[in-house]
Amino acid sequence: MSSERFAVRHTDVAIRVRDVSKHYVMFERPEDRFKQMLVPRLERLVGRPPRRYFRDFAALSGVSFEIGRGETVGIIGRNGSGKSTLLQIICGTLQPTGGSVEVNGRIAALLELGAGFNPEFTGRENVFLNATILGVPRKEMEWRFDDIARFADIGTFIDQPVKTYSSGMYVRLAFATAINVDPDILVVDEALAVGDEAFQRKCFARIEEIKDRGGTILFVSHGAQTIVQLCTRAMLIDGGEKILEGQPKRVVSQYQRLVNLAGEEARSIRRQIVEMGEAAMRNPDEPNLSRVPRRQISQLREVSQVDDESWFDPSLISHSRVEYESQGAEISQLRIIDYNGREVNVLTHGRKYTYKYDVNFTNDIFNFGFGMLINTKSGMGIAGIGKGATGRPAIKKVKRGAKITVSIDFIANLLPDVYFLNAGITGTTSGGGGFVHRIIDGMAFRIAPVANLEATGVVDLGVVGSYELTD
Repeated sequence: MSSERFAVRHTDVAIRVRDVSKHYVMFERPEDRFKQMLVPRLERLVGRPPRRYFRDFAALSGVSFEIGRGETVGIIGRNGSGKSTLLQIICGTLQPTGGSVEVNGRIAALLELGAGFNPEFTGRENVFLNATILGVPRKEMEWRFDDIARFADIGTFIDQPVKTYSSGMYVRLAFATAINVDPDILVVDEALAVGDEAFQRKCFARIEEIKDRGGTILFVSHGAQTIVQLCTRAMLIDGGEKILEGQPKRVVSQYQRLVNLAGEEARSIRRQIVEMGEAAMRNPDEPNLSRVPRRQISQLREVSQVDDESWFDPSLISHSRVEYESQGAEISQLRIIDYNGREVNVLTHGRKYTYKYDVNFTNDIFNFGFGMLINTKSGMGIAGIGKGATGRPAIKKVKRGAKITVSIDFIANLLPDVYFLNAGITGTTSGGGGFVHRIIDGMAFRIAPVANLEATGVVDLGVVGSYELTD
């Protein structure tokens, strides 16, 4: 894909990647490697076409883009898509098979846990070793060392061999070293996932400082909210190719469509995403649907508005669903409806939605009531409603054979993540009272990432902070 829409002036370029490819030779058996060394040469000598005992694996294929100074760009993609390979090529620790990379400025990289550390050296010795690799003079590093040690916060372990460190201590020291040399370009490859929550917060605060002073940041993350919160632009890498580039929220949404799919279903969604990206390059305001099959046009129109609309992700399925035995009524067709009447499961933060489900009655039910509960991934109930649970029932009697559609309005003030919806029917039958039917984690839904979101926790209560400077 072309990246002309996102091109920057030459003098403003921090990183330029042009048609970069990386191929590996893969041998199925150890003896094939030996055959490849000898047999093709002998076959050429006798005038025969040489045979190949290997297969070519393309980790990257024709990736091109430019990153301007001061940009924060996120790369997202499924495992094995080539993200880490791309970062290694940019940082110079891996050579591309084809194409070129141009980097302008001091680059500090945190590519993987403990990369560049000698396990036999102490933490202090490794800090100075990394400084040498980064081209930082020793005298400069001596006055920076206290800041690095303070940020890493590993105490006396700074003078112990790195091989004695825990994974968390590794990443603390590695990140502290990388960000405290005032890099022009910071490259991070998902390493922050190792640290605890307090350390991650400190790291992201430091990343914000680098952004504020005009530094360039390139990082790989599977955290959708992190990409949206920090980045000015994002790229979706899949199968070694850049298939989409653009606004972080749009790119992340398409990644979430693709991430849990496999086989022909994944290939179909991938083709749609590629077509969407190509259409956006032709016309930034409206996708060109002239080459899209008619059956896909409505779906593409829907997802092209994902920046300000909810949408339906068919791969977002509850795998923890538990259904209780029916006692005279059956719940079915759980769904969320947006204000346009569409069925959705990726919701926009702060919007109003309606949760619906159908109830078919196989017995007469007295004192009918209904409810819903929203659960987190850990199973904690957050909020819901129990209509008729206390006080008057919703309906005093529902006859056998009746059908009711339950509608429950709610505002999606949850923070970006995946959540689950319960559904329950209460009433009294000849066998007694209580739940007539109940479904736990009946359907999953996601709150889409939100840029510049300051709320923390699970629910956005509209908390606003302020301060007053006093002498």
